[in-house]
Amino acid sequence: MGPLRSVVLAGGGTGGHVYPLLAFADCLRRHDPGVRITCLGTPRGMENDLIPPQGYDLRQIPAYQLPRSVNMNLVRTPGRMWTAARAAGKVIDEVRAEVVVGFGGYVSVPAYLAAWRRELPMVIHEVNVPPGVANKLGMKFTKNVAVGFPNQPSQAESLRDATVVGVPLRRAIAGLDRYALRNAARAHFGLRPDLPVLFVSGGSSGARSINLAVSGAAKELARNGVQVLHVMGARNEPVPIPTDLPVPYVTLPYLSEMELGYAAADLMLARGGAMTVAEVAAIGLPTIYVPYPHSNQEQRRNALPVVEAGGGLLVDDGELTPDWLERTVIPLIRDPQRLYNMGAAAGSYGRRDGDEALRSFVLAAVAR
Repeated sequence: MGPLRSVVLAGGGTGGHVYPLLAFADCLRRHDPGVRITCLGTPRGMENDLIPPQGYDLRQIPAYQLPRSVNMNLVRTPGRMWTAARAAGKVIDEVRAEVVVGFGGYVSVPAYLAAWRRELPMVIHEVNVPPGVANKLGMKFTKNVAVGFPNQPSQAESLRDATVVGVPLRRAIAGLDRYALRNAARAHFGLRPDLPVLFVSGGSSGARSINLAVSGAAKELARNGVQVLHVMGARNEPVPIPTDLPVPYVTLPYLSEMELGYAAADLMLARGGAMTVAEVAAIGLPTIYVPYPHSNQEQRRNALPVVEAGGGLLVDDGELTPDWLERTVIPLIRDPQRLYNMGAAAGSYGRRDGDEALRSFVLAAVAR
């Protein structure tokens, strides 16, 4: 078939839905600058801050939180869901979309329903186990399901027949050479080039338990020559950091250019969100994962295969203390050979071509 002329992308609410959507949009545009890309979002999601600055058309439609169980009665009952689907359908008709690609979040449901009613090809991209409730509903209408990680089809019955394509990543990350950019990245943050760096981030909203543990270990880390680059999270109250440390401890509320943090780092301490796992595995960055404890354990399932491959360590949130960090981080970050082996293991699990693989999958779905 010829090139796609018009694509509707649906995904919103959190960065885990919006970032792969944007990376995929960039991939489509690289291949065909003339393709029409229309993104669906809700008035309150992160997509409003992230999508328009990248030059993509964002259309807001109403979207509603779904009950946690998915069945056909859910589709039949709420009138407001059909109201949202009609709004999505108006956009699909206006732009003459040839395919709808959904990345999850509540805004995806109206898009899936509208595509189903029009018998329009739709593709679902899922990064979590179990699948999010929106994508789980969408799977009742299409067999075109792509997943981000090789462990997913064996971990969830609903994903048994899904195709593993990887996670679309921004080019700045997918093409990152950590070692080539290291000195420039450290200079950017005011870090010394000659001492190891622990990069800490609890995700876009931060993680207070991680912040408190690392700040509590700050003196001992610094005494052993470990620099820290610490992204506190924009929604978190800053935690106090000792001011008389002998080596740099740099704090930031938020970091949009995560590739610079990755390049500066020898080791990372992070949650186990799907995007974080996909990014650090793709670039081969050894990581200590501290999965978010108050959920269905999806972050633990995200991180565990990388850890089992030798690419990182796993610690429960309740066990993360300053003492644990001192006993674990200091000998690890001062062992270049072990770090190298961990990075190689992570890199062998991760992949950098998720955007291209998803594009091929979408083209094949439309051709069918």
